[in-house]
Amino acid sequence: MRLPGKGRVAWVTGSGKGIGRAVALALAAEGWRVAVSARTAADLDVLVREAPAGAITPFVLDVTDPLATAAVIARVNAEMGPIALAILNAGTHRPTPLAGFSASDLAALIDVNLMGVAHGLAALLAAPTPARDIAVVASLAGYRGLPRAAAYGASKAAVINLIEALKPEADQAGIRLRLINPGFVATPLTDLNDFPMPFLISAEAAADYILRGLAGGRFEIAFPYRFAWIMKLLRILPAGLFFRITRGMVAK
Repeated sequence: MRLPGKGRVAWVTGSGKGIGRAVALALAAEGWRVAVSARTAADLDVLVREAPAGAITPFVLDVTDPLATAAVIARVNAEMGPIALAILNAGTHRPTPLAGFSASDLAALIDVNLMGVAHGLAALLAAPTPARDIAVVASLAGYRGLPRAAAYGASKAAVINLIEALKPEADQAGIRLRLINPGFVATPLTDLNDFPMPFLISAEAAADYILRGLAGGRFEIAFPYRFAWIMKLLRILPAGLFFRITRGMVAK
């Protein structure tokens, strides 16, 4: 077993599709009692039917609503028991090239990808029984600015900075705060991309990386490994060399 649950409660946001859905099913298979949240009730209903009976409980939620987020966390704690593991995974994406750049597109991604995380964190930390293990999904795209990912990358870079900044105090408070940085994962969101996606993996493979990383206790869970190291190298390149590379990514 990768991350045995033994009946403990996990809460996963963005569970309707993609990584969140795969993680919820993987946790259920490991014996966790999983509370799942997404905006679309029908997606959650399908997920419940695919899991072992009673393993997954749905809580419809729009993570951009702070009051609704706090209410769902209170319900999970009251109806299922204290949340032992929270995975704040909800996110969205839309390509943002220079042509037609829109501040409203950026605001929409910030609202879900950054503020959705902030609302979840605030409510989890303020709960009468605070979650002691919180993992937040950002992205390798947040390491450095990449063409056509201006809004998405900016939102995920902010998440990375947020979690890194909070970690020292979280350690002192006895809260394990973790960061999950996936590369390209085959989901309905990456289907929007119109460019080659190196090292593309399935959502199920991503869930396996995540559970193994959580079990290992690392702060950052970055995958797939080869792509993560390439992105870490890009992160430290001088600006001139970095832009020489990224200009080559722009369609002529």
